[in-house]
Amino acid sequence: MEFKVENKANYSVVKVLSKKLDTNNAPDLKSELVVLGNENVKNIILDVSECEYIDSSGLSSILVANRLCEDAIGTFILSGLQPDVEHLIRLSMLHTVLLITKSVKEAEDLLAKKGNL
Repeated sequence: MEFKVENKANYSVVKVLSKKLDTNNAPDLKSELVVLGNENVKNIILDVSECEYIDSSGLSSILVANRLCEDAIGTFILSGLQPDVEHLIRLSMLHTVLLITKSVKEAEDLLAKKGNL
């Protein structure tokens, strides 16, 4: 598996362990995200800090995660964008739709604040 899933009390952190999120591994990520959704995980942090390249399949899996969390009335956070990935996210205007943080720690802090509201 090219992903590491860490389940916490109120959320899960999914870390992509490969340099690329593309047609070779994006379907596996989608499957993992659907499994989390079926396990009633409402909040997901997707850590792509090791990804230097994401193609349209990768973007699709990110959007699947966002939709699953929205449908569950939860929060999806994309974390750790590398420069080329951030450029693609901005080019596709997904930065206007997705919640993005620089680090997993920042994402965890944000989820903690949302829990206290």
